Order: sequence, then C-alpha cells, then structure tokens
Amino acid sequence: MGSTGPAAVAARAAFRERIAAKGHAVDNAREAVTGLEEAFASGALQRTPLLDQMLGDLMVALEQDDGQKLGGKSAEAARFILRAIDRELENA
Repeated sequence: MGSTGPAAVAARAAFRERIAAKGHAVDNAREAVTGLEEAFASGALQRTPLLDQMLGDLMVALEQDDGQKLGGKSAEAARFILRAIDRELENA
C-alpha cells in the first residue's frame, strides 16, 4: 500500500506536472527526479525496490559527458521510464 495523506498526493501530482511540462524531456526528467528525492527525504513518499531500480535506469539514460547534449534515444528512454515510475508511485 502506498503512502497516503496530502503530502503524498501533492508529491505525486508534482511529479506528474513535471513530466508533462513543456520543455525537453531530459530536463523535465531531472526536475522530476529531484522532486521525488525531496518527497522521499521528507517522508511524503516511501521508496520501493522497483522505484529504486527504475530511478537507477533513468539515471543511466540521463548520463552525459561535459558539454554533451542528450536527445533522441535518451529523451525517449527518459519518457518511457518516467511513465513507469508514475505508475509505481501509487505503491510509494
């Protein structure tokens, strides 16, 4: 069973807003991860093993060398993983 209460609802809504925002999928993904980490740290949401795995996969998709722009496959991978994270947040 996932976290309940106003803070959990707000954290899930904020995540969904970030991933649906206009802008580059990679930038949105980074902002969404930052928001999730804050929600975990505050106790609004609880980490699950599956969420940890998905976040790890997302971070691999978002890795870049200095000066390298991510796009194409990284952006598509980020969108795919973010949708999976969104579904798993009900258990967080």
